[in-house]
Amino acid sequence: MAILIPLCLLLLMAYLFDLTASRTKIPSVILLLLLGWTVRESTTFLNIKLPDFTSVLPVLGTMGLILIVLEGSLELELNKTKIGLIKKTSLGAFLTLIILAFTLATFIWYFGGYSFKTSLTNAIPFCVISSAIAIPSVRLLSYAQREFIIYESSLSDIFGVIFFNFIALNDGFGFDTFGEFILQILFIIIISVLATVLLSFLLNKIDHHIKFVPIILLVILIYELSKIFHLPALIFILVFGLTIGNLDEFKNHDWMKKIRLDLLNKEVLKFKELTIEATFLVRALFFLLFGYMMETRQIINLETLPWSVGIVVLIFTMRVIQLRMSSTLVFPLVYVAPRGLITILLFFSIAPAQRIFLINESIIIQVVLLTALIMMIGLMITAKKRETILQQRKRLKEENI
Repeated sequence: MAILIPLCLLLLMAYLFDLTASRTKIPSVILLLLLGWTVRESTTFLNIKLPDFTSVLPVLGTMGLILIVLEGSLELELNKTKIGLIKKTSLGAFLTLIILAFTLATFIWYFGGYSFKTSLTNAIPFCVISSAIAIPSVRLLSYAQREFIIYESSLSDIFGVIFFNFIALNDGFGFDTFGEFILQILFIIIISVLATVLLSFLLNKIDHHIKFVPIILLVILIYELSKIFHLPALIFILVFGLTIGNLDEFKNHDWMKKIRLDLLNKEVLKFKELTIEATFLVRALFFLLFGYMMETRQIINLETLPWSVGIVVLIFTMRVIQLRMSSTLVFPLVYVAPRGLITILLFFSIAPAQRIFLINESIIIQVVLLTALIMMIGLMITAKKRETILQQRKRLKEENI
Protein backbone atom coordinates (compact mmCIF):
# COMPACT_ATOMS: atom_id res chain seq x y z
CA MET A 1 0.00 0.00 0.00
CA ALA A 2 2.77 2.43 1.02
CA ILE A 3 4.63 1.81 -2.25
CA LEU A 4 1.66 1.45 -4.64
CA ILE A 5 0.11 4.86 -3.95
CA PRO A 6 3.33 6.88 -4.60
CA LEU A 7 4.13 4.67 -7.62
CA CYS A 8 0.72 5.30 -9.19
CA LEU A 9 1.05 9.04 -8.53
CA LEU A 10 4.55 9.10 -10.08
CA LEU A 11 3.37 7.23 -13.20
CA LEU A 12 0.37 9.55 -13.56
CA MET A 13 2.77 12.48 -13.38
CA ALA A 14 4.91 10.75 -16.05
CA TYR A 15 1.82 10.49 -18.25
CA LEU A 16 1.12 14.19 -17.65
CA PHE A 17 4.70 15.02 -18.72
CA ASP A 18 4.25 12.99 -21.90
CA LEU A 19 0.86 14.56 -22.56
CA THR A 20 2.12 18.14 -22.23
CA ALA A 21 5.54 17.65 -23.87
CA SER A 22 4.29 18.85 -27.27
CA ARG A 23 3.19 22.16 -25.70
CA THR A 24 5.93 22.75 -23.15
CA LYS A 25 8.65 21.52 -25.57
CA ILE A 26 10.35 19.96 -22.53
CA PRO A 27 11.43 16.33 -23.18
CA SER A 28 9.61 14.13 -20.69
CA VAL A 29 12.89 12.36 -19.85
CA ILE A 30 14.25 15.53 -18.21
CA LEU A 31 11.14 15.86 -16.06
CA LEU A 32 11.22 12.13 -15.20
CA LEU A 33 14.87 12.32 -14.13
CA LEU A 34 14.14 15.46 -12.12
CA LEU A 35 11.12 13.80 -10.51
CA GLY A 36 13.12 10.69 -9.60
CA TRP A 37 15.93 12.84 -8.17
CA THR A 38 13.37 14.87 -6.16
CA VAL A 39 11.96 11.65 -4.68
CA ARG A 40 15.48 10.62 -3.64
CA GLU A 41 16.22 13.96 -1.99
CA SER A 42 12.81 13.95 -0.26
CA THR A 43 13.23 10.44 1.14
CA THR A 44 16.73 11.30 2.35
CA PHE A 45 15.49 14.51 4.01
CA LEU A 46 12.53 12.71 5.64
CA ASN A 47 14.75 9.75 6.57
CA ILE A 48 12.52 7.28 4.72
CA LYS A 49 14.21 3.97 3.96
CA LEU A 50 13.57 2.47 0.52
CA PRO A 51 14.89 -0.83 -0.93
CA ASP A 52 18.01 -0.93 -3.09
CA PHE A 53 16.78 -0.76 -6.71
CA THR A 54 20.21 -1.16 -8.34
CA SER A 55 19.50 -4.68 -9.63
CA VAL A 56 16.11 -3.61 -11.04
CA LEU A 57 17.52 -0.96 -13.40
CA PRO A 58 19.22 -3.36 -15.91
CA VAL A 59 16.03 -5.48 -16.08
CA LEU A 60 13.88 -2.44 -16.83
CA GLY A 61 16.52 -1.25 -19.30
CA THR A 62 16.50 -4.54 -21.20
CA MET A 63 12.71 -4.64 -21.35
CA GLY A 64 12.68 -0.99 -22.39
CA LEU A 65 15.23 -1.67 -25.14
CA ILE A 66 13.17 -4.56 -26.55
CA LEU A 67 9.90 -2.62 -26.46
CA ILE A 68 11.40 0.60 -27.85
CA VAL A 69 12.99 -1.17 -30.83
CA LEU A 70 9.79 -3.18 -31.35
CA GLU A 71 7.66 -0.03 -31.22
CA GLY A 72 10.02 1.77 -33.62
CA SER A 73 10.15 -1.13 -36.10
CA LEU A 74 6.35 -1.45 -36.05
CA GLU A 75 6.13 2.20 -37.13
CA LEU A 76 8.58 1.85 -40.04
CA GLU A 77 7.14 1.49 -43.53
CA LEU A 78 8.89 -1.05 -45.75
CA ASN A 79 8.20 -0.32 -49.42
CA LYS A 80 9.96 0.89 -52.55
CA THR A 81 9.24 4.55 -51.84
CA LYS A 82 11.24 4.31 -48.58
CA ILE A 83 14.39 2.75 -50.05
CA GLY A 84 16.17 6.10 -50.37
CA LEU A 85 15.31 7.12 -46.82
CA ILE A 86 16.33 3.72 -45.43
CA LYS A 87 19.70 3.89 -47.21
CA LYS A 88 20.31 7.45 -46.03
CA THR A 89 19.41 6.82 -42.39
CA SER A 90 21.15 3.42 -42.25
CA LEU A 91 24.39 4.80 -43.66
CA GLY A 92 24.18 7.93 -41.53
CA ALA A 93 23.47 6.04 -38.30
CA PHE A 94 26.17 3.43 -38.94
CA LEU A 95 28.98 5.72 -40.12
CA THR A 96 28.31 8.28 -37.38
CA LEU A 97 28.39 5.51 -34.77
CA ILE A 98 31.68 4.08 -36.05
CA ILE A 99 33.51 7.39 -36.62
CA LEU A 100 32.32 8.92 -33.34
CA ALA A 101 33.20 5.77 -31.37
CA PHE A 102 36.72 5.52 -32.79
CA THR A 103 37.34 9.27 -32.39
CA LEU A 104 36.21 9.30 -28.76
CA ALA A 105 38.10 6.05 -28.06
CA THR A 106 41.28 7.64 -29.45
CA PHE A 107 40.96 10.53 -26.98
CA ILE A 108 40.35 8.13 -24.07
CA TRP A 109 43.28 5.96 -25.14
CA TYR A 110 45.61 8.96 -25.55
CA PHE A 111 44.71 10.84 -22.36
CA GLY A 112 43.84 7.86 -20.15
CA GLY A 113 46.50 5.39 -21.21
CA TYR A 114 44.05 2.48 -21.43
CA SER A 115 44.08 -0.21 -24.10
CA PHE A 116 42.27 0.79 -27.29
CA LYS A 117 39.73 -2.04 -26.95
CA THR A 118 38.82 -0.93 -23.42
CA SER A 119 38.65 2.69 -24.58
CA LEU A 120 36.36 1.73 -27.47
CA THR A 121 34.09 -0.34 -25.21
CA ASN A 122 33.62 2.67 -22.92
CA ALA A 123 33.18 5.09 -25.83
CA ILE A 124 30.38 3.28 -27.68
CA PRO A 125 27.55 4.06 -25.18
CA PHE A 126 27.94 7.79 -25.96
CA CYS A 127 27.53 7.21 -29.70
CA VAL A 128 23.95 5.92 -29.78
CA ILE A 129 20.97 8.23 -30.36
CA SER A 130 18.19 7.44 -27.91
CA SER A 131 14.98 6.63 -29.77
CA ALA A 132 13.24 6.57 -26.36
CA ILE A 133 13.83 10.34 -26.11
CA ALA A 134 14.10 11.40 -29.77
CA ILE A 135 10.89 9.90 -31.19
CA PRO A 136 8.42 11.34 -28.61
CA SER A 137 10.16 14.74 -28.79
CA VAL A 138 9.65 15.42 -32.52
CA ARG A 139 5.87 15.18 -32.69
CA LEU A 140 5.54 18.82 -33.80
CA LEU A 141 8.04 18.53 -36.67
CA SER A 142 6.98 17.79 -40.24
CA TYR A 143 6.06 14.24 -41.26
CA ALA A 144 9.29 13.84 -43.28
CA GLN A 145 11.42 15.02 -40.35
CA ARG A 146 9.61 12.74 -37.90
CA GLU A 147 10.04 9.81 -40.26
CA PHE A 148 13.78 10.55 -40.59
CA ILE A 149 14.19 10.57 -36.79
CA ILE A 150 12.19 7.33 -36.35
CA TYR A 151 14.37 5.46 -38.86
CA GLU A 152 17.66 7.02 -37.75
CA SER A 153 17.24 6.64 -33.98
CA SER A 154 15.82 3.09 -34.21
CA LEU A 155 18.70 1.98 -36.45
CA SER A 156 21.21 3.78 -34.21
CA ASP A 157 19.91 1.76 -31.23
CA ILE A 158 20.26 -1.51 -33.14
CA PHE A 159 23.68 -0.78 -34.66
CA GLY A 160 24.94 0.53 -31.32
CA VAL A 161 23.98 -2.54 -29.30
CA ILE A 162 25.32 -4.96 -31.95
CA PHE A 163 28.61 -3.02 -32.26
CA PHE A 164 28.98 -2.83 -28.46
CA ASN A 165 28.44 -6.58 -28.02
CA PHE A 166 30.88 -7.34 -30.85
CA ILE A 167 33.64 -5.24 -29.25
CA ALA A 168 32.93 -6.13 -25.60
CA LEU A 169 32.51 -9.89 -26.04
CA ASN A 170 35.53 -10.59 -28.28
CA ASP A 171 39.15 -10.62 -27.13
CA GLY A 172 40.62 -10.50 -30.64
CA PHE A 173 39.47 -9.16 -34.01
CA GLY A 174 40.99 -11.41 -36.64
CA PHE A 175 39.45 -13.07 -39.67
CA ASP A 176 37.90 -15.83 -37.49
CA THR A 177 36.14 -13.26 -35.28
CA PHE A 178 34.55 -11.45 -38.22
CA GLY A 179 33.64 -14.76 -39.88
CA GLU A 180 31.94 -15.96 -36.70
CA PHE A 181 30.12 -12.62 -36.38
CA ILE A 182 28.76 -12.88 -39.94
CA LEU A 183 27.60 -16.46 -39.24
CA GLN A 184 25.87 -15.23 -36.08
CA ILE A 185 24.02 -12.57 -38.07
CA LEU A 186 22.95 -15.12 -40.71
CA PHE A 187 21.84 -17.53 -37.98
CA ILE A 188 19.79 -14.90 -36.13
CA ILE A 189 18.18 -13.81 -39.43
CA ILE A 190 17.06 -17.42 -40.04
CA ILE A 191 15.75 -17.66 -36.47
CA SER A 192 14.03 -14.30 -36.91
CA VAL A 193 12.22 -15.36 -40.09
CA LEU A 194 11.04 -18.66 -38.55
CA ALA A 195 10.02 -17.01 -35.28
CA THR A 196 8.21 -14.21 -37.12
CA VAL A 197 6.18 -16.70 -39.16
CA LEU A 198 5.32 -18.63 -35.98
CA LEU A 199 4.36 -15.51 -34.02
CA SER A 200 2.26 -14.23 -36.94
CA PHE A 201 0.34 -17.52 -37.00
CA LEU A 202 -0.18 -17.29 -33.23
CA LEU A 203 -1.40 -13.70 -33.54
CA ASN A 204 -3.88 -14.82 -36.18
CA LYS A 205 -4.98 -18.15 -34.71
CA ILE A 206 -5.23 -17.61 -30.94
CA ASP A 207 -8.91 -17.18 -30.05
CA HIS A 208 -8.35 -16.73 -26.31
CA HIS A 209 -9.07 -13.25 -24.96
CA ILE A 210 -5.45 -13.06 -23.78
CA LYS A 211 -3.18 -13.24 -26.83
CA PHE A 212 -0.82 -10.27 -26.94
CA VAL A 213 0.95 -10.73 -23.60
CA PRO A 214 2.10 -14.30 -24.45
CA ILE A 215 3.46 -13.03 -27.78
CA ILE A 216 5.40 -10.21 -26.08
CA LEU A 217 6.72 -12.73 -23.54
CA LEU A 218 7.81 -15.03 -26.39
CA VAL A 219 9.58 -12.10 -28.06
CA ILE A 220 11.45 -11.32 -24.80
CA LEU A 221 12.25 -15.03 -24.32
CA ILE A 222 13.71 -15.40 -27.84
CA TYR A 223 15.71 -12.18 -27.31
CA GLU A 224 17.19 -13.40 -24.02
CA LEU A 225 17.97 -16.89 -25.39
CA SER A 226 19.72 -15.28 -28.36
CA LYS A 227 21.79 -13.14 -25.97
CA ILE A 228 22.91 -16.26 -24.06
CA PHE A 229 24.44 -17.58 -27.30
CA HIS A 230 25.92 -14.12 -28.04
CA LEU A 231 23.71 -13.64 -31.10
CA PRO A 232 22.76 -10.08 -32.24
CA ALA A 233 19.29 -10.46 -30.77
CA LEU A 234 18.02 -7.00 -31.72
CA ILE A 235 17.99 -8.11 -35.36
CA PHE A 236 15.20 -10.52 -34.41
CA ILE A 237 13.19 -7.68 -32.85
CA LEU A 238 13.74 -5.55 -35.96
CA VAL A 239 12.76 -8.33 -38.40
CA PHE A 240 9.67 -9.25 -36.36
CA GLY A 241 8.49 -5.64 -36.02
CA LEU A 242 9.13 -4.79 -39.68
CA THR A 243 7.36 -7.92 -40.89
CA ILE A 244 4.14 -7.70 -38.90
CA GLY A 245 4.08 -3.93 -39.35
CA ASN A 246 4.21 -4.31 -43.14
CA LEU A 247 2.13 -7.41 -43.78
CA ASP A 248 0.63 -5.99 -46.97
CA GLU A 249 4.09 -6.09 -48.55
CA PHE A 250 4.25 -9.89 -48.00
CA LYS A 251 0.74 -10.83 -49.15
CA ASN A 252 2.02 -12.67 -52.25
CA HIS A 253 4.28 -14.99 -50.23
CA ASP A 254 3.21 -18.61 -49.66
CA TRP A 255 3.14 -18.42 -45.86
CA MET A 256 0.72 -15.45 -46.02
CA LYS A 257 -1.83 -17.39 -48.11
CA LYS A 258 -2.81 -19.41 -45.03
CA ILE A 259 -3.57 -16.24 -43.07
CA ARG A 260 -6.58 -13.94 -43.32
CA LEU A 261 -4.77 -10.66 -43.88
CA ASP A 262 -7.70 -8.39 -43.02
CA LEU A 263 -8.18 -10.00 -39.61
CA LEU A 264 -4.45 -10.13 -38.92
CA ASN A 265 -4.04 -6.42 -39.70
CA LYS A 266 -6.68 -5.62 -37.08
CA GLU A 267 -4.85 -7.76 -34.53
CA VAL A 268 -1.55 -6.10 -35.43
CA LEU A 269 -3.12 -2.68 -34.84
CA LYS A 270 -4.18 -3.80 -31.35
CA PHE A 271 -0.72 -5.25 -30.77
CA LYS A 272 0.86 -1.90 -31.73
CA GLU A 273 -1.37 -0.08 -29.26
CA LEU A 274 -0.44 -2.48 -26.45
CA THR A 275 3.27 -2.19 -27.33
CA ILE A 276 3.10 1.62 -27.26
CA GLU A 277 1.46 1.62 -23.83
CA ALA A 278 3.84 -1.00 -22.43
CA THR A 279 6.80 0.97 -23.79
CA PHE A 280 5.59 4.13 -22.09
CA LEU A 281 5.21 2.31 -18.77
CA VAL A 282 8.64 0.65 -18.83
CA ARG A 283 10.39 3.78 -20.15
CA ALA A 284 8.80 5.94 -17.44
CA LEU A 285 9.78 3.48 -14.70
CA PHE A 286 13.34 3.27 -16.04
CA PHE A 287 13.96 7.02 -16.10
CA LEU A 288 12.20 7.56 -12.77
CA LEU A 289 14.40 4.90 -11.20
CA PHE A 290 17.56 6.23 -12.84
CA GLY A 291 16.65 9.73 -11.64
CA TYR A 292 16.15 8.32 -8.16
CA MET A 293 19.61 6.73 -8.27
CA MET A 294 21.28 10.00 -9.35
CA GLU A 295 23.21 11.81 -6.66
CA THR A 296 23.53 15.58 -6.61
CA ARG A 297 27.32 15.39 -6.50
CA GLN A 298 27.27 13.33 -9.72
CA ILE A 299 25.19 15.93 -11.56
CA ILE A 300 27.38 18.90 -10.58
CA ASN A 301 30.70 17.04 -10.65
CA LEU A 302 33.12 19.72 -11.93
CA GLU A 303 35.91 17.17 -12.46
CA THR A 304 33.96 15.28 -15.13
CA LEU A 305 32.22 18.33 -16.63
CA PRO A 306 35.04 19.20 -19.12
CA TRP A 307 34.92 15.63 -20.46
CA SER A 308 31.13 15.73 -20.65
CA VAL A 309 31.11 19.04 -22.51
CA GLY A 310 33.86 17.77 -24.84
CA ILE A 311 31.86 14.63 -25.64
CA VAL A 312 28.71 16.68 -26.31
CA VAL A 313 30.64 19.07 -28.61
CA LEU A 314 32.01 16.06 -30.50
CA ILE A 315 28.51 14.54 -30.77
CA PHE A 316 26.96 17.66 -32.31
CA THR A 317 29.96 18.36 -34.55
CA MET A 318 29.53 14.89 -36.04
CA ARG A 319 25.79 15.52 -36.21
CA VAL A 320 26.25 18.59 -38.42
CA ILE A 321 28.73 16.78 -40.69
CA GLN A 322 26.43 13.76 -41.02
CA LEU A 323 23.36 15.81 -41.95
CA ARG A 324 25.29 17.92 -44.47
CA MET A 325 26.84 14.86 -46.12
CA SER A 326 23.45 13.15 -46.40
CA SER A 327 21.96 16.28 -48.04
CA THR A 328 19.41 16.52 -45.25
CA LEU A 329 18.01 19.75 -43.83
CA VAL A 330 20.34 20.52 -40.93
CA PHE A 331 17.91 22.55 -38.82
CA PRO A 332 16.10 21.52 -36.66
CA LEU A 333 17.32 17.89 -36.96
CA VAL A 334 20.79 18.86 -35.75
CA TYR A 335 19.39 19.36 -32.24
CA VAL A 336 17.87 15.87 -32.12
CA ALA A 337 20.77 13.71 -30.97
CA PRO A 338 19.87 12.84 -27.37
CA ARG A 339 21.58 10.15 -25.36
CA GLY A 340 19.43 8.15 -22.95
CA LEU A 341 18.26 4.63 -22.19
CA ILE A 342 20.68 2.79 -24.51
CA THR A 343 23.64 4.85 -23.28
CA ILE A 344 22.77 4.07 -19.67
CA LEU A 345 22.06 0.40 -20.37
CA LEU A 346 25.30 -0.16 -22.32
CA PHE A 347 27.30 1.62 -19.61
CA PHE A 348 25.95 -0.73 -16.95
CA SER A 349 26.65 -3.68 -19.30
CA ILE A 350 30.39 -2.99 -19.30
CA ALA A 351 32.19 -5.74 -17.39
CA PRO A 352 33.89 -4.52 -14.17
CA ALA A 353 37.27 -5.53 -15.61
CA GLN A 354 36.70 -3.15 -18.55
CA ARG A 355 35.43 -0.16 -16.53
CA ILE A 356 37.75 2.84 -16.52
CA PHE A 357 38.12 5.78 -14.16
CA LEU A 358 37.55 8.43 -16.84
CA ILE A 359 34.10 7.13 -17.80
CA ASN A 360 31.80 7.00 -14.78
CA GLU A 361 28.19 7.63 -13.80
CA SER A 362 28.75 11.40 -13.52
CA ILE A 363 29.77 11.67 -17.19
CA ILE A 364 26.84 9.47 -18.28
CA ILE A 365 24.34 11.61 -16.33
CA GLN A 366 25.84 14.89 -17.55
CA VAL A 367 25.92 13.84 -21.21
CA VAL A 368 22.32 12.56 -21.06
CA LEU A 369 21.13 15.82 -19.46
CA LEU A 370 23.18 18.12 -21.73
CA THR A 371 22.06 16.46 -24.98
CA ALA A 372 18.42 16.47 -23.80
CA LEU A 373 18.66 20.16 -22.82
CA ILE A 374 20.21 21.11 -26.19
CA MET A 375 17.41 19.24 -27.97
CA MET A 376 14.80 20.96 -25.80
CA ILE A 377 16.21 24.47 -26.43
CA GLY A 378 16.67 23.79 -30.15
CA LEU A 379 13.11 22.54 -30.62
CA MET A 380 11.76 25.49 -28.60
CA ILE A 381 13.59 27.94 -30.88
CA THR A 382 12.33 26.05 -33.94
CA ALA A 383 8.73 26.12 -32.69
CA LYS A 384 8.97 29.85 -31.93
CA LYS A 385 10.34 30.59 -35.42
CA ARG A 386 7.58 28.51 -36.99
CA GLU A 387 4.92 30.39 -35.02
CA THR A 388 6.44 33.72 -36.08
CA ILE A 389 6.46 32.68 -39.75
CA LEU A 390 2.83 31.48 -39.55
CA GLN A 391 1.77 34.74 -37.92
CA GLN A 392 3.55 36.77 -40.63
CA ARG A 393 1.88 34.73 -43.37
CA LYS A 394 -1.50 35.17 -41.71
CA ARG A 395 -0.93 38.93 -41.43
CA LEU A 396 0.12 39.20 -45.08
CA LYS A 397 -2.93 37.19 -46.14
CA GLU A 398 -5.23 39.47 -44.16
CA GLU A 399 -3.58 42.58 -45.65
CA ASN A 400 -4.03 41.23 -49.20
CA ILE A 401 -7.68 40.58 -48.52
